[in-house]
Amino acid sequence: MAKSSRPKVSYAELIAKAQLMVAGLKNNAQEVQKRGIGTDFTSLLEKQCEEAITLNNEQERLKAELKAKTEEFVSKLNAIQEQMREANAVAKLAMPKARWREFGIETSR
Repeated sequence: MAKSSRPKVSYAELIAKAQLMVAGLKNNAQEVQKRGIGTDFTSLLEKQCEEAITLNNEQERLKAELKAKTEEFVSKLNAIQEQMREANAVAKLAMPKARWREFGIETSR
């Protein structure tokens, strides 16, 4: 199948055009049926539009949930990093340098 040179239609534009098409097909059912488009075709197109809208709404909800979960995750990592800095400092003050490896602290020059 060859690619079209036309710019890609956005989701909102496609749904709006499809809904307009459904309305036109319903309003002119007798005329278009003579050319092979019946109520089954129109009903299927309408149903697919409704399903696409439902799926898009679900996708947007999931995106929002993912964003919130990512923020929660980053916050948790930052808290861990802060605690690690504090634990590192305390371990270095409390223990001789020879025992720092027990805490996962690599000696640096």
